Amino acid sequence: MTNVSVNVHHLTRVEGHGNIVVDVRNGELKECRLDIVEAPRFFEAMLLGKPYQQASHITSRICGICAVGHATASLRAAERALEVELSEQTVLLRKLNFHGEIIDSHVLHTYMLVAPDFLGVGSVIPLAKTHAQVVLRALRIKKLAGDLCAMIGGRHTHPIAMCVGGFTHAPSEAELRAMRERLVAARSDMDETVALFKTLDWPQFERETEYVSLTKPDEYAFIDGQIKTSDGFLYDLDDYRKVTNEKVVPHGTAKQTSHNRESYMVGALARFNNNSDQLHPRAKDAAAQLGLEPVCTNSFLNSAAQVVEMVHCVEDAIIITDELLVRGCKPEEPAAVEVKAGEGVGCCDVPRGILFHDYEIGEDGLISGANCIIPTGQNYANMEADMRALVPQILDRPEPEITLMMEMLIRAYDPCISCSTHFLNVEFVR
Repeated sequence: MTNVSVNVHHLTRVEGHGNIVVDVRNGELKECRLDIVEAPRFFEAMLLGKPYQQASHITSRICGICAVGHATASLRAAERALEVELSEQTVLLRKLNFHGEIIDSHVLHTYMLVAPDFLGVGSVIPLAKTHAQVVLRALRIKKLAGDLCAMIGGRHTHPIAMCVGGFTHAPSEAELRAMRERLVAARSDMDETVALFKTLDWPQFERETEYVSLTKPDEYAFIDGQIKTSDGFLYDLDDYRKVTNEKVVPHGTAKQTSHNRESYMVGALARFNNNSDQLHPRAKDAAAQLGLEPVCTNSFLNSAAQVVEMVHCVEDAIIITDELLVRGCKPEEPAAVEVKAGEGVGCCDVPRGILFHDYEIGEDGLISGANCIIPTGQNYANMEADMRALVPQILDRPEPEITLMMEMLIRAYDPCISCSTHFLNVEFVR
């Protein structure tokens, strides 16, 4: 019989604090939970009484990694409330901008937070000496993604050129052509990324759950569409509450969600499981090389799904850039807005999963109600369910290995608080 007490205090990442608590007595799992102890930030309250035009700039500050995603979801909420019709150029530019953010976030997570676990070092810093080319490749990809976002959004983080109805400026033909050349050149970095990650010894772990993502009939969806679950449900965006069903838990300041089961998973793996047939052929090949097939129920392989999505986003970015060049991308006035009372739900599948912004706007153009449901909150219950399933499988391992496995499981979800390379401080008390 085994007695183990694990106390992780704090699981500290960029946007929050969390504690892992595991208590095993005589081989029986008595306690297994993830305590989210970060103070609420009240962005929904910040929006109340603010002009709808300011919402995207305020909510992009929810996250420095998903700033484009929050801004886009915010804009779509206001645009749907006010019935604003977007131009084809605006739609294309937003998709292109979104691809930049997906690549930027995924390369940060896979290379700088996940890869060190497999390469036997404590962070990405030692890899600069032992695996210099790997780190340089990651920085090169990240620079490309950041420059793509800056070209469209006005700067890398917290876009300033996005507005309700469109953009305040458009990239020039020269900028688009230069970016296209860099995207094409990035194919070799994508190939090397796939080659690296297919050599990793992924932990063997399976647990069936429900996977929730956006879906569209004609593309691998990141912006707009319908809500799809792997359990066979399909909802319009206005019905998002039927999926999320938020509830308060006593051990966390974040809410948990559930739909058809006790929990569900969002993020790259959920998108892959629901929409893999819509990936670009090069991304499908990457998935095959990584051994990914839907439905994949190993949460650790969320990182592998992120690699597949990077390949897809590079390829789709090339396609969109070509279309913009053929059309002739020119500065255009944002779509006209008729201020009136209304409610709108904006939805994007950001790097860490499906994101909802729901706004009520009054006749004066001021926001009178707001609801934002972020991916990490939706993954919260599923992370705990994975922990409860994993702990009994690894109790026979040495304490350092148990520690690492617990770290890797939480890190695999790429939660919004995982923007640094801090490791978990785990204490075993018998």
